[in-house]
Amino acid sequence: MGHDAHSPGAPASGVLPGTVLPAFALLLLAGSYVALSRRARRCNPVQGWSPWRTACFLAGAALLAVALLPPVAAYAHHDFRGHMAQHMLIGMYAPLALVLGAPVTLLLRTLPTAHGRRLTRVLHSRPARVATRPAVALLLSAGTLVALYVTPLYNTAMGHPAGHWLMNAHFLLAGLLFAHVMAGPDPAPSRPGVRVRLVCLGVAIAVHAVLSQMIYGGFWTDVHAPVDQVRGGAELMYYGGDIAELLLAAALVATWRPTPRARPRGSGAARRVPA
Repeated sequence: MGHDAHSPGAPASGVLPGTVLPAFALLLLAGSYVALSRRARRCNPVQGWSPWRTACFLAGAALLAVALLPPVAAYAHHDFRGHMAQHMLIGMYAPLALVLGAPVTLLLRTLPTAHGRRLTRVLHSRPARVATRPAVALLLSAGTLVALYVTPLYNTAMGHPAGHWLMNAHFLLAGLLFAHVMAGPDPAPSRPGVRVRLVCLGVAIAVHAVLSQMIYGGFWTDVHAPVDQVRGGAELMYYGGDIAELLLAAALVATWRPTPRARPRGSGAARRVPA
């Protein structure tokens, strides 16, 4: 770990291709969700759409805005502590809030019937079933973090603006997938029982804890940054990751519904012995 071009004194020019595109995309995302939620209430006034879901989704969009817009975005490019704060927001906190907004359910309620059927077929397709398995989601979220910080991949990505954006895109997509598989209210055909998901969440917690300690001590990791930045970023990863995963565990318990057991044959009235 040593000083390099990503030190705090490095110029921030070229860090962002602009703030207009991410700001516009986030406004479009939030506006589309609000419009669809209003449509859902108009189409079905009795069932409506939960304001809690809307609040969660908008909170997720706001967290993404904090992470992707100045000053955090510029800070993340030349300071490892800023990078880790951005990673926590993009990869853990924002995905959980967005997933709790149940956007897929909202789409299924508001799309025309033909489009809704196509979306349902996609959700039940083999690639979707494979992607939503807990082991796959765990590998794409926690597993790739190990590859990022143990290999030169982090330094390579931070050396190019496009690499930085691709890294953030992966954080977001992997975080959305993991939160959806663990605690999402949206339909997931291959989602296993709560015990399996709790085990996978426990593995993710362990990976984050061990990796953050490795980064803090400089053991088998490859992060080119000043020592104080690396240790500060590792502390953010350790404590911020714990809080995010506790929130995810709480969401898992809150969204869990027991599977009704099938009644055995011959039970009830069929088992009554005639007088």
